Amino acid sequence: MALAATFSRFGYPSCKPNAPAGRYCCYHKPPPKAAAAAGNGVLSLSSSWRCRSTPREIMAGAGRRPEKKDVADEEEEWRSYLAPERLEVLRQLEPWVEEHVLPLLKPVEASWQPSDLVPDPAALGSDGFHAACLDLRAAAAGVPDELLVCLVANMVTEEALPTYPSGLNRFEVVRDATGTDTTAWARWIRGWSAEENRHGDVLNRYMHLSGRFDMREVERTVQRLIRDGMTIHAHASPFHGFVYVSFQERATAIAHGNTGRLVGARGAGDAALARICGTVAADEKRHEAAYSRIMGKLFEVEPDAAVRAMAYMMRRRIDMPTACINDGRHGAGDFYARIIAIAEKAGTYTLSDYRCILEHLIGQWGVKELATGLSGEGRRARDYLCALPNRIERMEEKAHDRATKAQKKPTRIPINWIFGRTISV
Repeated sequence: MALAATFSRFGYPSCKPNAPAGRYCCYHKPPPKAAAAAGNGVLSLSSSWRCRSTPREIMAGAGRRPEKKDVADEEEEWRSYLAPERLEVLRQLEPWVEEHVLPLLKPVEASWQPSDLVPDPAALGSDGFHAACLDLRAAAAGVPDELLVCLVANMVTEEALPTYPSGLNRFEVVRDATGTDTTAWARWIRGWSAEENRHGDVLNRYMHLSGRFDMREVERTVQRLIRDGMTIHAHASPFHGFVYVSFQERATAIAHGNTGRLVGARGAGDAALARICGTVAADEKRHEAAYSRIMGKLFEVEPDAAVRAMAYMMRRRIDMPTACINDGRHGAGDFYARIIAIAEKAGTYTLSDYRCILEHLIGQWGVKELATGLSGEGRRARDYLCALPNRIERMEEKAHDRATKAQKKPTRIPINWIFGRTISV
């Protein structure tokens, strides 16, 4: 679990706003029963394990909570992006979105569907469907438990889709206010959501047919995650929001792509699952291209605002939408940390991936080259971002050393999704 402690300080991705007041979520101290959930040699993390740290905790490793003034200043900072002159930039970009972003959506007629990737009884007939399912189950039997758990985490993230368009619809100007708006922004949100909807469907169907998962427990996890929600720190600012989704879409593509390679012919030998993961990853890369293209345009027309928004988000780290994931056995923040540790060990998503995504976006958006048009705060934000990958790399090295030592005393973690079998980390 040593690497999870480091990783949780920078965030965990797996491809997508806040829990209702009074409801236990991973951002609050778990109840006593959750903190003592495991026994008999299974690690029970203390309540100090949380899926979210304050900016001061992240950057300085301090344990104290932020001052009220700090919180007020942060709130004022992102709310400044709702000023009319800032929002007008987004309004003026609509023709550009029509030309450069909407074409990244595929027509329904040209899109893959889940029935293309898993056995379809209507196409195969009863006997053919039965035979195809037996083949699928035989291939799935060779996939290691660590990869099964990572697959569930990826699938649960996709199945929580209702949360994501509702998050985009909180962004000023770019929202789909009526549900049928004809603006380019609104059509993108609906088209993107429609494409994303297939991801959870196809993964869910595969998992159901494979017989390797306790689907009732998986489905409960999906319900909890949608109920508990997520946060992106600046819930109404398109500038901050597009930084978040650019990062997340790339992270999701990487997580699915890595999973596909590990379960495929060169790994566990499940070609059907590898094809599913690769297909989903390709979608996520198109979506990443759209959001990073939008953010790139904002860097072009409002460089100071864009670089400050990016620094704001990275100081708070980019958490995956699964930060509130809860399997019903462990406390939510604890379970998130455990999923991080399993993903790192399995190689589906690592701290190194997080750093590489940051380096990619810094290069794509020309952050290092920003010079003119920056305020003093903008220059500080640029310098912070450019130095951050090296900081993360140093933490990777320290985390690797701790992980190597931890391998001598692995911790067994029971996972409901795979019928309570344990994973050693």
